[in-house]
Amino acid sequence: MSLVETEHKDGAIWLSLNRPARHNALTHPLVDELFTALKLAEAKKPAALVLSARGRSFSTGGDIGGFLDHAGSHDQLLSYADKLVGALHDVILSLLAFPSPVLAAVNGPVTGGSTGLVLAADMVALSKTAFIQPYYSEVGFAPDGGWTAMLPEKIGTAKALEIQYLNTRISADEAQRFGLAAHVCAPSDIEPKIAEWVTGISCRFVQTHVATRQNVWDEPRRQLVKERLDREKARFLDLIARPETLAGMQEFAKQSA
Repeated sequence: MSLVETEHKDGAIWLSLNRPARHNALTHPLVDELFTALKLAEAKKPAALVLSARGRSFSTGGDIGGFLDHAGSHDQLLSYADKLVGALHDVILSLLAFPSPVLAAVNGPVTGGSTGLVLAADMVALSKTAFIQPYYSEVGFAPDGGWTAMLPEKIGTAKALEIQYLNTRISADEAQRFGLAAHVCAPSDIEPKIAEWVTGISCRFVQTHVATRQNVWDEPRRQLVKERLDREKARFLDLIARPETLAGMQEFAKQSA
């Protein structure tokens, strides 16, 4: 079974995370498949790229079980975390460099590093049942996926810090108010809204959309994000193998079971 499904709809390419039994939690195989799917989609030059997910959650971020499975040795855990976070950040940077408009159809909760997939989207349709939440301070991780690299620029430094210090849950309505979502609706209305956006995009000059996105996400701006993401990964690796972080992961896994 593919961990990322690709569909062509009305000129757009939809990439759907497909690990619903685990709430689309991120593992290295899933993120690798997403990166490959992105590169294949880019070659097709679609009118738009749509990120979506199967099941009740968009994604709950890095799979804690995956980290614990590799916690037998310090080096093994560091290697796993390095590959996973690095691969996620490569996907985020690829999304920012994607030539076509990037849309996100967010059907449910978004937590941890998977938030970066939403932050990299130009327009987000969010289910009323969805929310965004960091959870890093509940486990002992350093933020990854753009929580410090991209979120402050979107919603302001003070609010971004407050949310992470207090592990605040951002509701769908709050996400729209903060500018993280363009539209909030019932889950059944997400796909029609995305289709409406794709139609609106498709009936206009594609070359203009390409120029607009490339000007907004030009090389200097993407390089700045990359440098910040690299710092996120370095701090993540610094904290991941500490005894207190291991205890935090074990307790979080126990509570989530």
